[in-house]
Amino acid sequence: MMTDRTVLGGIARTFLRIGLLSFGGPAAQIALMHRVLVDEERWLTEAEYLRALSLCMLLPGPEAMQLATYAGWRRGGIAGGLIAGGLFVGPGALIILALAAAYVAWGQVPLVAAAFLGIKAAVAAIVIEALIRVARRSLTGPAPRIVAALAFAGLFVLGLPFPAILIAAAIWGALAARGGTATAPEPVQPGAVAQGLRAAGGLTLLWLAPLAVLALAGADFLLALGLFFAKLALLTFGGAYAVLAWMVEEMAAGRGWVTTAGMMDALGLAETTPGPLILVTAFAAFLAGQAQGGAALALAAALLTLWMTFLPSFAFIFAFAPQVGRLVAMPRLAGALKGVTAAVVGVIAHLAAVFVLHLLFGPAGDGPLALPAPDWGALNLGALAIALLAGWLLLLRHWPVLQVLAVAAGAGLAAQGIGAAMAAAL
Repeated sequence: MMTDRTVLGGIARTFLRIGLLSFGGPAAQIALMHRVLVDEERWLTEAEYLRALSLCMLLPGPEAMQLATYAGWRRGGIAGGLIAGGLFVGPGALIILALAAAYVAWGQVPLVAAAFLGIKAAVAAIVIEALIRVARRSLTGPAPRIVAALAFAGLFVLGLPFPAILIAAAIWGALAARGGTATAPEPVQPGAVAQGLRAAGGLTLLWLAPLAVLALAGADFLLALGLFFAKLALLTFGGAYAVLAWMVEEMAAGRGWVTTAGMMDALGLAETTPGPLILVTAFAAFLAGQAQGGAALALAAALLTLWMTFLPSFAFIFAFAPQVGRLVAMPRLAGALKGVTAAVVGVIAHLAAVFVLHLLFGPAGDGPLALPAPDWGALNLGALAIALLAGWLLLLRHWPVLQVLAVAAGAGLAAQGIGAAMAAAL
């Protein structure tokens, strides 16, 4: 019989490998874990894997990281879940911190800035490609399409708060849900539930502890940052793309911590790293900390953001995993998720519009209602050309994201070279 240490060691080796190879966003990561956990290791059956995935889709937070935590919990209890989730996120977190430091050090060098122009153009195309992919999967009838359109209008035209959009969509979905459970829920083991709730309660206290310390220390910037990302962690339905527009609005327009261009660069670099795309939050926090107080504050801000972003996901899994069968069989809860999923399409459409407008025109003025008013005389034709190239490669040629980012960065460098040559000739 295997010892607990042997089991936990196997979990660590497996999820370190998964963490290092988890490129390509949640769809690719979920497929990778299916191959490893169901086909190779046989830690979960097909039915167990699908039930776990359904649970993770019902919860706020990065579903791939939560799925890793669930698999570790099933194999090795609370310790196994912590190891699996931590190693799924860890490699990408280290890489994103290194990239953020490099960006702060060299991001304003002319050649690097030219490459980032291409990356920003590719990011706009990547978000549009994500919008198309999510819409095809989620908008399966007229009602979800209406919800998506209303969500887009509420954000882009009226400037309504992001949380209000999600809450309204969830209420609509729950009220519109019909029918009973398709299958009888699995029996719940009382001991597992109590253990999971104790672990979740302890993690929640740990999650909130830095905020109390920062409040007592009078660290106003870090406290405000921690509170923002704590709120974001509880509303991260639909993946990183769904909350990025809110991050841009709050961190750039609302508080002035980062620029929209910096957020686009952050997303572009986050696309090149393994792990969940929501790691972009650590990059954004690093930039905000650097602007507020230099390298030490930047690192503290990034580490605080990682803590506030990911710790709730562990607590959610430990609290709800023992009841996965009962939860996924609840029609009202599934209906609320359906409503949120439809609204997420509108939210991502808003993000795409924000990124495209900023890429092509720079910061826009204020128009009627909450609509931006771009300066058509400031149209960046080079950025438009690179964005069209990236869109063609992604949508029609189906190139991998990493290759598209590399080509776009090269196109940005080429555009700068052509511009310099033309200026010298004149």
